[in-house]
Amino acid sequence: MADRSELLQGTLDLLLLKVLSLEPMHGWGITLRMEQMSGSVLLLNQGSLYPALERLRDRGWIRSDWQLTENNRRARYYSLTAAGRKQLAAERAAWKRASAAVNAIVDWAGALP
Repeated sequence: MADRSELLQGTLDLLLLKVLSLEPMHGWGITLRMEQMSGSVLLLNQGSLYPALERLRDRGWIRSDWQLTENNRRARYYSLTAAGRKQLAAERAAWKRASAAVNAIVDWAGALP
């Protein structure tokens, strides 16, 4: 079994926006999709998920509505708004800049001038 890692601080909003950009999902579906997409490395706990979803909804980046699941149960489905798509693009660009900078430092093999 692969090691499971906690999410890096500050990445949860980006990951939730990305997962919801694929299709509207209920909370459990989001958890499963994130685990699947990360190759079972990242495990999202429910105590982090729902407060984050509420925060994203309060900011207007996602909306929610009640629907029936594939098992005919009532669940709140979350989907991305137009503002959420813009936020996803901004967070994705920021993440790429930051991760490239961290990689440059971690992989540094040269001498300093």
